[in-house]
Amino acid sequence: MLLILLVGAGGFFGAVMRYLVTEWAQDIFPTLSLPYGTITVNITGCLLIGLLAGLSENRNLLGPETRALLLIGVLGGFTTFSAFGYETVDLLRDGEAMAAFSNVALQVCVGLAAVWVGYSASQLS
Repeated sequence: MLLILLVGAGGFFGAVMRYLVTEWAQDIFPTLSLPYGTITVNITGCLLIGLLAGLSENRNLLGPETRALLLIGVLGGFTTFSAFGYETVDLLRDGEAMAAFSNVALQVCVGLAAVWVGYSASQLS
């Protein structure tokens, strides 16, 4: 139960931070057509999950509760793209290049298709 509460608290903090960082980045680049807020959040989240997971795995600096709070909660609320990036790199580190490629192809291509299908379905009268 403690892990669930830690993930929830971290998720709340991460979601708030996502909103604030996205707004900040969009304010810096207001006239550019790319979604720089989302790009900033995703790249920052990937950098942080790589750093924290590496510290946890290589130096045993984070216990299970702290990992749940930071990696699943905070970064999960901040961006799930960081989990996607970490899991893909983990597959590559394990020598599973085809699985890593499949993960990228499925999540990006099928994810985009799912957004299109969902959006299209919302337009039906």
